[in-house]
Amino acid sequence: MIQMKELRKDFSVRVKAGRLRRVKRTVSAVDGVSLDIGTGEMVGYIGPNGAGKSTTLKMLTGVLSPSGGEVSVCGLAPVPQRTRLALSIGVVFGQRSQLWWDLPLAESFRLLRHIYRVPAADHAARLRRCRELLDLDAFLDTPVRQLSLGQRMRGELTAALLHGPRVLFLDEPTIGLDVVSKQAVRSFLGELGRSGDVTLVLTTHDLADIERLCRRLVVIDHGRVVHDGTIEQLHSRYGSRRRLIADLDAPLPDGFEVPGATVAAVEADRHRVTFVLDDVPAGAVVASLVNAAPIRDLSLVEPDIEDVVARLYTASVSGAP
Repeated sequence: MIQMKELRKDFSVRVKAGRLRRVKRTVSAVDGVSLDIGTGEMVGYIGPNGAGKSTTLKMLTGVLSPSGGEVSVCGLAPVPQRTRLALSIGVVFGQRSQLWWDLPLAESFRLLRHIYRVPAADHAARLRRCRELLDLDAFLDTPVRQLSLGQRMRGELTAALLHGPRVLFLDEPTIGLDVVSKQAVRSFLGELGRSGDVTLVLTTHDLADIERLCRRLVVIDHGRVVHDGTIEQLHSRYGSRRRLIADLDAPLPDGFEVPGATVAAVEADRHRVTFVLDDVPAGAVVASLVNAAPIRDLSLVEPDIEDVVARLYTASVSGAP
């Protein structure tokens, strides 16, 4: 559905060269990205600010022309075939709107039907599905400018899907939303992804969106892909580690240690010890603890994806593999 081969986008910028002089320098926002995304995939495309995420999306949607490489979306070249491509893709930008500010939401949907020349029956069926899954009926007749951010985002998602796109690009779709609205949007996107009808490419700084929606994760930094795989592979590759928290009825004896585990914290007043499981199963640590001190409670904490991604960015900057 999407193919990128050595895709590049260079920009010319002027930088200081002394007190009065400025010289022109070329900056690569996207530096040789190669990716294939299949039909029905849900792909998280993430990276720090300035990594090249939005520039990539703009090239995929035909807004920017590549400086080099090859790109194809739905079998079309995005820039020269931009008009045809618009009929096959939907785009949702969290901070930009495709709705008419002073019109009721329902009227925006009617206008979009005519713009995309969607048959009335197809439009009605898609709108019915979105109304049910996103609970739109309560504010369909409300002008867009009077909608809450969460309501407007649900309207944006609907607007992007009414013409039946094959690919949906989502740029920060949950930015600024409250917990309830985020859950509604995530549930809808999850249902959309499970249907397999639409390929989703999601960029976001909210890694909870990625964990709940995307099986495949692509991480870009300084214009280059530094990880392409599952979230589990990311945890494995970058040293993601679980933690075992033990509440004891007595302090551990001096010099207590378990090979493959590191004591990360000790709260002496509560006899609580936190172990980082470097290279040992939790059961082995528990077995050693049983012989060292009476155990009152145990909890196993799974790794936080935000910590793993931060570690990945650090490795990318330092050049570590």
